[in-house]
Amino acid sequence: MSNHFAIVAGGTGGLGRAVCRRLADRGFDLAATYIIPEEAEILEHELALPEDRLTLRRVDCSDSDAVAEFFTEVMDGRDHLTGLVHLVGGWTGGRDVEDTDDLRFDRMIDLNLRTSFNTARMAIPHLRAAPWGRIVMIGSRAAIEPPAGQASYNLAKAGVIALARTIAQELGDSHVTSNVIMPSMIDTPAFRAAVPYADYVNWPTPAQIAGVVSFLVSEDSAVVNGAMVPVFGAA
Repeated sequence: MSNHFAIVAGGTGGLGRAVCRRLADRGFDLAATYIIPEEAEILEHELALPEDRLTLRRVDCSDSDAVAEFFTEVMDGRDHLTGLVHLVGGWTGGRDVEDTDDLRFDRMIDLNLRTSFNTARMAIPHLRAAPWGRIVMIGSRAAIEPPAGQASYNLAKAGVIALARTIAQELGDSHVTSNVIMPSMIDTPAFRAAVPYADYVNWPTPAQIAGVVSFLVSEDSAVVNGAMVPVFGAA
């Protein structure tokens, strides 16, 4: 087993695959969660890692029991966890506050904030046991520059930022850091499909953002803690 082991929740999407590639190239063993089986197959093919270096499991990270079972499985036989990269999240359309129904609000909270909380809560004891540990979550520029018409998403992502920074304070006496990246638009097929008439020229690519994540999940990033790291470039 590698000395470095990272869990990438949501590791099979456009950004997740780029992050997994960067970490795998650095010698990390990986465990990644997914929802869409076809995406998992693509990642498995792209990385072409042996079975003892890559674990892929279908996990609904909004289900705390499912997350607990996943951690129990992937940590079996391992002394510690080096990194948690939580990339689960999404946007399912927006409404103003007065037009936001409970279903839409709950969906955004579950998809973005509850998933982050569930994985972080399970990861922290294992990260504490490591010589050094890193947490990276995915926020959004919309949380600090909130546009109208997507209230529940803005609130959910603001909660992710608060969660990451709270953890940074709570683990301030340890070798574990917790940071949150702040994207806007990312040049992936999913984002292009969501806004088909947008100008993609200045959108950062998954590989560019993965480079930032890779640094944050490194021993060299020890002095970066509780940071909101902008990764939207000129988008």
